[in-house]
Amino acid sequence: MRKSGILMHISSLPNDYGIGKLGREAYAFVDFLEKAGQKCWQILPISPTSYGDSPYQSFSIFAGNPYFIDLEALEAEGLLKAAEYKELDWGGDKTAVDYGRIYETIFKVLRTAHKRFRKKPEKGYSKFVIENKDWVYDYALFMSLKFANKGKAWYEWDEPLKMYKPKAVKNARKEYAEDIDFWCFVQYKYFQQWKKLKAYANEKGIEIIGDIPIYVAYDSVEVWSTPQYFSLDKDKKPVEVAGCPPDAFTADGQLWGNPLYNWDYIAKDKFRWWIRRISAAKDTYDIVRIDHFRGFESYYCIPYGSKNAKKGKWRKGPDMKLFKEVKKQLGDVKIIAEDLGFLTKRVVKMLAASGYPGMKVLEFGFDSDSTNGYLPHNYKTTNSICYTGTHDNETILGWIKSCDEKTAEYCKDYLGVTKDELVPWAMVRLCWSSVCDTAIAQMQDILGLDGEARMNTPSTLGGNWQWRLESLGQLDDEVANRLLKLTKTYGRTVK
Repeated sequence: MRKSGILMHISSLPNDYGIGKLGREAYAFVDFLEKAGQKCWQILPISPTSYGDSPYQSFSIFAGNPYFIDLEALEAEGLLKAAEYKELDWGGDKTAVDYGRIYETIFKVLRTAHKRFRKKPEKGYSKFVIENKDWVYDYALFMSLKFANKGKAWYEWDEPLKMYKPKAVKNARKEYAEDIDFWCFVQYKYFQQWKKLKAYANEKGIEIIGDIPIYVAYDSVEVWSTPQYFSLDKDKKPVEVAGCPPDAFTADGQLWGNPLYNWDYIAKDKFRWWIRRISAAKDTYDIVRIDHFRGFESYYCIPYGSKNAKKGKWRKGPDMKLFKEVKKQLGDVKIIAEDLGFLTKRVVKMLAASGYPGMKVLEFGFDSDSTNGYLPHNYKTTNSICYTGTHDNETILGWIKSCDEKTAEYCKDYLGVTKDELVPWAMVRLCWSSVCDTAIAQMQDILGLDGEARMNTPSTLGGNWQWRLESLGQLDDEVANRLLKLTKTYGRTVK
């Protein structure tokens, strides 16, 4: 079935509390999607963000981001008083997230709610903790220790805890019992609110597309507590780290710095670590987008301590062995493969064997000639997702204003427009008209916003992941009806 949707992270929702929440604005956005005839809401990873504020660098692959907890809902439950959060300074700019301000403020508010919660815990709390005991206790301990160590990474902690020595861990669980309960409470409330929002979206016929990064952060509970799954030395330092080699866009390549997997160990363990991860994502979302899918066929290895990604080598990954095991243990999982980047014949073969839809990004289509594979007239399969751009791309208006004259002229000729301001909507139309089963546009492109609204610039630190809608008024009936008409025109809604 042909369908379409919007890419916008939870953090980009508007409100008075500095960052998007799982509250009334999220429900209102779902209502907008329904009114506009959309069937998908794509978000970025929901995990707690760490240094750099990137959702792709998280303290945990299983936990939800405490920043997104709706404080108004906690007030309605009697866990907060209005003055305890409404009168606080959440940042002065409603169009940009101030992560530093939120970090300094949110946990004090949540601890106030936790103190009241402890006096009369809800019946579902114990059930949640028991059902998630495989990850929530270690996550809660990890966060307790991180705050006790003033935010230091686990590899800077005292040696016994750094090395996850059983006796030290046991003692820490006793010492930080109250803090551990707090962090468990935070996750309980997060997932309680998330499940309600997802159920509401599903009732409206809208699927949530979630996103999981292929790698995990070095400063994460997973690397700290289960180092056997990663390529580390005896001191738990990475032997090699992840990234991408130099290309036409980046002379130094991309140095991500994530530890690589010990695929031999993971395979002998019947891919249990990855099965748990995909299983959790399957339960959290309706559709799972796996970032950097090509890394399962082969992955780029950069020596630890390198200043850039110039010196690295490719190493063979698990390929289809992993996804055959996913199919065997989990059945059919709706997965989108992020198949962008340097693709070899073997990567293409793996994608075909998996049966997962890949991605077509229109913004990549105009930098060569009519044979470019990202141009819709060259699409060879309907089993793919067409995007105007992704969170890593410039907004369409920002892109057309900044690209070279030849590219801009070709793009406008292809779209049949003459002005820069007309390109974003023409690109959305092109995306919706493609043969791809699913079409997705960034919210910024639906609204025709310029480069100031860009979500992320890869390989840069600071100034990213901040964009927000100023108000829900930007998503008025005119925008909804225009999108609905386009969606009907190209057969992507039953309305």
